Amino acid sequence: MSIITDNVIPGNDGKKFGTNAMEDKDLLQIKTILLELEGIKEVVLNMEIFPREFTVFTTKMIPITEIENKVREVGFHAIPKDLFEL
Repeated sequence: MSIITDNVIPGNDGKKFGTNAMEDKDLLQIKTILLELEGIKEVVLNMEIFPREFTVFTTKMIPITEIENKVREVGFHAIPKDLFEL
């Protein structure tokens, strides 16, 4: 594990997460709760693909476990995607 794989790094790329949330209202609930975390400036939802995805953009380094735990509070999972698509 490293700083890059364990954290969301500030920048233009953000970090993609897969989720088991299916309904639009559930994804909006995830977005709302994540925006409560200090340092998260934007959450972009991708409701067109399966499994659903969201991308988190930050202003400071945030541990991935903090995002996973926050999403778990609303009853869903957040699974970080790989750094590079194959």
